[in-house]
Amino acid sequence: MTENTFPLHSVDKIVAFYRNAVLTASEAKHFTKSDLTPTPKAETVQTLYMRVLHLLFRFKPECHSMVPLLENIQYPAYYEGATTIMSVYVRMQQFLPVCMVYDFSLSDLLNPKKQRTLTILSAIMNFLHFRNQRMEMIQEKQGKFRADVDRLQAYTRSIRDAERKIEMLTTIPPEQQAEANELAAALAELNTTTAHEYQEVNTKTERIAELKSEVAEKTQKLAQMKVDVSSLKEDISKLKSQIVESPEELKSQMEKMRDTVKNIKNSIEEADERVVELQSMVQGVSHTEAEIQHVLGLLQDLEASMSNCKQQQDEHQELIAQYEKLQKELKNLCVEEGQLKRALDMKRDKECKLNIRRQKKKEMKEQHVKEVLGQCTQIHQKREEMADKIQKISGETQQLRAKIKSLRDICGEETEKAQAIYNTLSAAMGELHQRIEAHSRDLKLAAAKMSANI
Repeated sequence: MTENTFPLHSVDKIVAFYRNAVLTASEAKHFTKSDLTPTPKAETVQTLYMRVLHLLFRFKPECHSMVPLLENIQYPAYYEGATTIMSVYVRMQQFLPVCMVYDFSLSDLLNPKKQRTLTILSAIMNFLHFRNQRMEMIQEKQGKFRADVDRLQAYTRSIRDAERKIEMLTTIPPEQQAEANELAAALAELNTTTAHEYQEVNTKTERIAELKSEVAEKTQKLAQMKVDVSSLKEDISKLKSQIVESPEELKSQMEKMRDTVKNIKNSIEEADERVVELQSMVQGVSHTEAEIQHVLGLLQDLEASMSNCKQQQDEHQELIAQYEKLQKELKNLCVEEGQLKRALDMKRDKECKLNIRRQKKKEMKEQHVKEVLGQCTQIHQKREEMADKIQKISGETQQLRAKIKSLRDICGEETEKAQAIYNTLSAAMGELHQRIEAHSRDLKLAAAKMSANI
C-alpha cells in the first residue's frame, strides 16, 4: 500500500461518487464527509463495503448475517454478530486484489483508519469507473453487432432481388423464344448479305474510280486535240496567205485534212459513245448507291438493336459484378457472424456453467438450511425439556428446603452431583471453543473455494 498503482482521490470526490453511484436513497442522504474524516466510522465503512458487494456480485447486505453454520453448535445466537463481519471480510479479501489492494485485514473493518480507508475506497472507485467504461464498450459492440445483422439481412434481401432480376433478364420467355431464334437467323443472314454487298460495292467503287480516271484522261486528250486543230487551222490560214496555192498540192492537203477531220470525227464519236456508256454506268452506280443507302439504313437499325443488346449485356455484367461484390460482403459478414456466434456460444456456455454451479450451491445451501432448521427445532425441544426439568428441580428444591434438616446427607450427595455437572459443563465449553476454531477454519476453506470458483 506504500506504492499505489492507481490514483488516490480526495474525500469530496469519494463522498460524491459513493452517494451517487453506490448507496441507496436514505443511506446516501445520511452519508457525509464526517463519516470518513478525521476518524472513519466502522458502521459506515461496513455498509459501504456491503453496498459495493451488492452492486458487483448481487450479494444482498442481509445475506451476510444468514451464513449457515457447518456444524451443529449450541447457542448459535452467539455467532450472529461475528458472521456478518466475517462474511464481509472474506468477500472483500477475495474482491480487493482485483482493485490492486492485496493487504486487506480484519482491522480495516473493525477499527478503520483514515488514509487506509481512503486508499481502499479510491481503488474501488477506480475499478467501478473501469467497469462502467467496459460495460459501455460492450453495449457499443452489441449495438454494432445488431446493426451488422440488420445490414446483413438487408444485403441478403437485395442479393435475392438482384438474383431474381438477373434470372428475369437472362431467361427468355417461351413465347418469345421463337421470335428470338428468327431474329438471330435473320441477323445472321443480314450479316452475310451485307458482307457480300460490301464486297460488291467496293469492287464497283474501284471500277468507277478507274473509269473516271480514263474519262479524265480522254477529256484531256480531246482538249489537247482541239487545241492542236485550232493551231493547225491558224497555221493553214497563215500558209494560205503566204503561199501561192497549186491545185495538186491543194488537193493533197485537202485530202489530208479530210482524213484528219474524219479521224477527229471518229474519235469524237467514239468519245461520245464512251461518254454515253459512262453516263449509263453512272446511272447504274447511282441506283446501286440508293440500294446501298437502303442497306445502310437497315444496318443502322441493326446497329441500334445491337447497341440495345450491348447495353442490356453491360447492365447484366454490372448486375453480375454487384452480385459478386454483395456475395463477398455476405461472406465477410457471415464470417463475422460466425465469429460473433462463437463468442456468444462461449459466453452462453460459461453462463450456463455458472448458473449450474449457482443452482448446485443454492441447493446445497437450502439443504444445509433445512438441516440447520431441523437442528434448531431439536435444540428448542431440548430447551423446553430442560426448562421442564428445571421447573421440576425447583419444586424439588422447595421440598428439599422444607426437609433440609432431615436430609443433610442427601444434600451432600446432591452437591457431589452438582460438582459432576459443573465438570461436564466446563468440558462442554472447552469443546465449544474447539468447535469455534474448527468452524473458523472451515469458513476460511469455504472462502478460498468461493474465490477459486469466482
